[in-house]
Amino acid sequence: MTTSCLIRGLGHCLPETRLTNADLERMVDTNDEWITSRTGIKERRIAAKGETCVSLSHQAALNALKDAGMKPEELTHILVATFSADAIIPSAACMLEDRLGLTGRAAMDISAACSGFLYALETARAIVALHPEAKVLVTATDIVSSRIDYTDRGICVLFGDGAGAAIVTGDTPDAPRGCPRVLDVLLASDGSLGGLLTIKGGGSGTPYKPGGTVGRDFCVEMNGREVFKYAVRAMASICKEVLAKNGLTKEAVDVFIPHQANLRIIDAVGSRMEMPAEKVFTNVQKYGNTSAASVIIALSEARAEAFIKDGDLVLLGTFGGGFTWGSALVRF
Repeated sequence: MTTSCLIRGLGHCLPETRLTNADLERMVDTNDEWITSRTGIKERRIAAKGETCVSLSHQAALNALKDAGMKPEELTHILVATFSADAIIPSAACMLEDRLGLTGRAAMDISAACSGFLYALETARAIVALHPEAKVLVTATDIVSSRIDYTDRGICVLFGDGAGAAIVTGDTPDAPRGCPRVLDVLLASDGSLGGLLTIKGGGSGTPYKPGGTVGRDFCVEMNGREVFKYAVRAMASICKEVLAKNGLTKEAVDVFIPHQANLRIIDAVGSRMEMPAEKVFTNVQKYGNTSAASVIIALSEARAEAFIKDGDLVLLGTFGGGFTWGSALVRF
C-alpha cells in the first residue's frame, strides 16, 4: 500500500551560545586558518546548561507546528532521530510527547547517527502509508557537544548542536494544497565499517560501572580520512540512484542539500554529482556538523531564506555512523 506523503510544516531550533574558531584557539592547539581551510566551519552552536535533546526538539516541533497551522493535539505519532537523548530510558520521543502536553501517542527514538532525519522520514512515510490519517511529528536532534573531547583538535572543531522538525501527513482531503511532497527516500547501511566512527562508551558492550572513570571511548572517535572517502562515495552514489529510480537527471534538481559534515565533503559530493555550486545549499560554516539534525535544519533554513522556491525539486543526501546513508526527493 502506498499513499502520497506531504510535509505540512518545517521548523528548527539552535542554541544561542556560539563556539567560534577563535574560542577554540584558546582551548586546543588549532587556529582559524587551519579549521576554515579544512572544514569551512567558522562557528558552531553549543547547548547551554539545561538545554537538552528534548528541549531543543520541543522548540523545533513548536516551530514546525506553527508553520503547518496545526496544534500538538492533532499529532498521532512522534519520532525523534538522535544518538544523544536526554536519557536511555525514557526515550526522547516519550519525553517530547510529555513536553507537548500529550499522552497516548506512538512515540519512539530512531538511531542512525547523521542519517537520522532521512531514516525517520522514511519511517513516517511507512506510517502514513498504513494510516493515511496519521499526522507524524519527525524531529532530528543531537547535542553532539555532550560526546566531544575538547582536547581532540581533529574532532572538536567539526561538531555543533541543533534540532529540526517536520510534520508529515498523507495527502488527505483536509490537507492544504501546495505542501511539499516527498517523492521518494532511499536508505542504505554497512555495519562492517562501523568501527571507523564510534561512540562505544556507555553501551552494553562498554558499560559504565558506578565509581568507574569515563574513558575516551565515551566520546566521538573517528578515522577522518576513511570516513571522508566512504562518505563522498556513498552519498553521491545514492543520490544518483534516487534520481535514476525516478527517471530524473541531475539537471532536474533545483536545490541540492547534502549532509553538512564539512565543506570539503560537500564540495567533493557536489563535484561527483556534477551539481552547479549555485544549486547547493550550505550552512555548515555557521553550525558545523549537527549530526541527525543537519539535513532538516538546512532544509528548514533554505525554505525560510527562499533559497527553495515553489515548484523546486530538492535533492537531499546524507551519511553517518553505522555506516548509514540515504537520499530523498522533495517537490516544493
